[in-house]
Amino acid sequence: MLSEPRSGRLAAWGNALLAGLVSPDDAALAIVGEDAVHRVEGLPGEAGPVGLTLALGRLRGLGAAGFRVALPVPGHPLGLSGPPDFNARALEAEEAVVTSGAPYGLVPEVSEAGPPGDVHVEVVWRCLPVREAPPADVPSLGEAERELAEALRDATAVLSRLDVAGSGPVAEAAVDAYRARAERGREVLAPGYPPRAVRVLELAQRVGLLVSVAQENGHGGAVSASEIAARGEALRPVERVARRAQVAAYNAYMEGRGR
Repeated sequence: MLSEPRSGRLAAWGNALLAGLVSPDDAALAIVGEDAVHRVEGLPGEAGPVGLTLALGRLRGLGAAGFRVALPVPGHPLGLSGPPDFNARALEAEEAVVTSGAPYGLVPEVSEAGPPGDVHVEVVWRCLPVREAPPADVPSLGEAERELAEALRDATAVLSRLDVAGSGPVAEAAVDAYRARAERGREVLAPGYPPRAVRVLELAQRVGLLVSVAQENGHGGAVSASEIAARGEALRPVERVARRAQVAAYNAYMEGRGR
């Protein structure tokens, strides 16, 4: 939950491109981020992989009016609508992008290449048919904001009672990484998104940070099996709510268009 999903960047900047708020090259650059290269494979009318700029233009020509995010995990098909093949690939990647206005979805396949010390990340987005139906379990921005506040309050109370540590090298590294990312221009979403979506995404990222720190920083003071189990029970719904909020924030562009 701490890292920004690639599907979020593609959907946000793809939406800004469709709205005419950014150029194709700027959108592609923002989507790639710190990766080496992104390509799209399986686009109708294309025999092989193509670059992001061409792919986004092709999807627009096929009728895409916007992009939505899915962040599914086993037992929670968040943002998916089928068919089974697409859902299975999205579950394996734990993320996907679904177009609105055209029956296609994109699932990232991430690989590393290069010699030790000079490794770079390459991403191939698989374009697959999707079922045009309401996505599973996606809240509105308002619902997501309320859920986040409640989940954060409840989880904080439980974790404080169990004395789960918020210090140590892993926790400090996670906090430093979050702060470094926050200081890099702080453009959480692409142009065209409402301020409330930015606020919800920032809160979801902070909640995700807390979950990551609590999960990765040992058992803290939760030394008994029952206390460890209680901590896990406290974190699971918080992680679920944070993912739902991320999806709601990235999908706010389409939510606004639907009004």
